[in-house]
Amino acid sequence: MSRIVIIGASSGLGRAVAEAFARKGWQVGVAARREEPLIELSRAFPGQIMYALIDSSAPEAPDRLSELIDRLGGMDIFLQAAGVGSQNTQLADDIERKTVMTNCTGFTAMVDTAFRYFSTATSPRRGLIAAITSVAATKGLGVAPSYSTSKAYQTVYLTALEQLAHIRRLKIDFCDIRPGFIATDLLDPTDSYPMLMQKDYAVPKIVRAIESRRRVAIIDRRWWLLVKGWRLIPRWLWVRINATTRRSQD
Repeated sequence: MSRIVIIGASSGLGRAVAEAFARKGWQVGVAARREEPLIELSRAFPGQIMYALIDSSAPEAPDRLSELIDRLGGMDIFLQAAGVGSQNTQLADDIERKTVMTNCTGFTAMVDTAFRYFSTATSPRRGLIAAITSVAATKGLGVAPSYSTSKAYQTVYLTALEQLAHIRRLKIDFCDIRPGFIATDLLDPTDSYPMLMQKDYAVPKIVRAIESRRRVAIIDRRWWLLVKGWRLIPRWLWVRINATTRRSQD
């Protein structure tokens, strides 16, 4: 029986991916800070979904994740989907701090817990640590400094853990999922977003990337081409570009 644990499954992509794996017959452990959406998920898939209340940046989060894994009977795949992000040109301190706490501190606590689990698991299967990062990790975005920087932190951290797993000869794979804008309830419906993808289009691509253990998955070819172009822009020119973004949350 295949098992996946998803952090940040109360809404958005995390919830959609949880539903997709449950429909495939997987046992799914879900966690988030809000309980009611998790109860709804467990009722929609009785016997398949188990939940826990976890604030990934709280000190007790690693223990609660370990407890959820134990109650689920083990874990084959871990997906970190929790994340926040806002446009913050005025550098409001509360926004920058919250973003760093969730996307860096919380992210680290959760993926490290998954890494420790897979490093001691006796299952013959290779473990997989997947995370929904962002195409914003490609370059520092002036309109969203902590968001783009925290996503870059996540992509580099996954690479560091991949090297550590190789050094220790551990059976752990990694999947870095980098979406652009996807229409979920976390986006402002009154706003417009460039190259917006519908959830029914993007989520199957995310699920396939996880199941195929793709190391890096930029969702949608249009975003792949954009990212490729961003990488070619020299720093001196990049800082002179008036880039814009919208408020978002993974």
